[in-house]
Amino acid sequence: MAKGITRERIVAAALELLNEKGMDALTVRALASRLDVGAPALYWHVRNKQELLDEMSTFVMRRVTDALSAIDPGADWRDDVAAYARVLRVEYLRYRDGARIFSGTRFTDPEVVKAKESWLARLTAAGFSLADADDTLDLVTAFVVGFVIEEQERGQPADTDPARYSLAERDEWLGEGADLVKAAGHLRDDGDPRFERQLGVVLEGLAARLR
Repeated sequence: MAKGITRERIVAAALELLNEKGMDALTVRALASRLDVGAPALYWHVRNKQELLDEMSTFVMRRVTDALSAIDPGADWRDDVAAYARVLRVEYLRYRDGARIFSGTRFTDPEVVKAKESWLARLTAAGFSLADADDTLDLVTAFVVGFVIEEQERGQPADTDPARYSLAERDEWLGEGADLVKAAGHLRDDGDPRFERQLGVVLEGLAARLR
């Protein structure tokens, strides 16, 4: 085993590489080069890219758990779930392709998984069945992952291809008709306002399960 190589150091370097190069350039070999070790040295800690992503997503989720522990519980379950969604989004946005590293990963720290216990207890106490409580957390997580993936993908071409999402060019490309499609495009807002509005829709839908 290479001296000085720990999982913590590997994850820190992987997140740096992710920020600089993006998800597609994140490979075990590229990471080994950054750490100035041979790829076999990393295989003592992570056998492949999927295990690397597992470690990275676990690190991010630890940050989420720590941030939420510093927030006082809300008066309503929706306040708590909304706080979870906001913290999750903030942590994903800290890293380029931050939401993409989360999809399909498996946490490697049992304490991160155990943190879900208090959420399920809070939701079942509010009246959700255990199945609906679990679905609530899954649905909100999926919403945040999808929202941030789209948010980051749309933001990255801003410098290299600023006209990519030009509404004027899109309207011209669509030609005659599609008036509602064009109007909806001009109503689109990004960032916090859109996130909060759509999160509200998700929470209202979940609340309907209690009625």
